[in-house]
Amino acid sequence: MRTLMAYAAGLLFGLGLAISGMTDPARVLGFLDIAGEWDPTLAFVLGGAVITTFIGYRLVLRRSSPFFADEFHLPTKRELDSRLLGGAALFGIGWGLSGYCPGPAIASVVGLTTPLVAMLVAMIGGWWLAKRFSGSR
Repeated sequence: MRTLMAYAAGLLFGLGLAISGMTDPARVLGFLDIAGEWDPTLAFVLGGAVITTFIGYRLVLRRSSPFFADEFHLPTKRELDSRLLGGAALFGIGWGLSGYCPGPAIASVVGLTTPLVAMLVAMIGGWWLAKRFSGSR
């Protein structure tokens, strides 16, 4: 049941990305182009996600446990370290250069383009390098 729920959540996420237009890298790059023809759509999508998450967490965490697991698995680490900051910087650079972040990239795979393939190859290469040189996970 957990796998089915994870699949349903991923499907809902991908559908939301497609409906909001966030699978279009031009829309994301338009948001990042604050000196040119700025497209505020991403700000509204992000705002909606923050509001939904804020309300959702408050409702869900009132329960003693999730529906399909024995316990909640919440992050416990609170400090910022070089791995987190470096990963965030690489994510931001890649997103700014390609217009894709991992979620929309996976959701866009049905309309495969050369820039998307380049981004996916770089993302998979980054995962491989991180795993190879981190010594864990």
